[in-house]
Amino acid sequence: MTTLKNLQAQARLATPLGEMTAAATADGLVGLWFDGQAHHPGPLAAPVDPQQRWLKAAQQALDAYFHGAEDPLAGLALDLQGTTFQQAVWRALQAIPRGRTSTYTQIAAAAGSPAAVRAAGAAIGCNPVSILVPCHRVLGSDGALTGYAGGLPRKQALLRGEGALAA
Repeated sequence: MTTLKNLQAQARLATPLGEMTAAATADGLVGLWFDGQAHHPGPLAAPVDPQQRWLKAAQQALDAYFHGAEDPLAGLALDLQGTTFQQAVWRALQAIPRGRTSTYTQIAAAAGSPAAVRAAGAAIGCNPVSILVPCHRVLGSDGALTGYAGGLPRKQALLRGEGALAA
């Protein structure tokens, strides 16, 4: 079992791209993972409670995202647990507007460490809140679709749905 600090509840959430496991603390959403994705924490030490406030808000945020909302995080608190640098990278991801993309180099710079491109890539790769912290919007410097913990077909579908990738 993976232990996240102060984990309060977990739930299964439905999306058009597959079921996800969500986890929350009393302070906000701490994780959102597709089944089988890279960096999935495995079984969580928390009761299943889909009515927990941040898990309900996460389902609403996902629904809003898939219906085209510009800011699906409105009304959803995040409790992202990571190093100071990881958190800076995850904040930089949240600044990428829907329908736009960025590069690993740009994210490293936005996180305050322009030379730390590989470290930024590692932080992006272990982003704990798929879709809502939009790591899928990061491309290689040549515009190539690079890895996505939830799988490249999902990354392509997310970018197509946002209009950032031709159909």
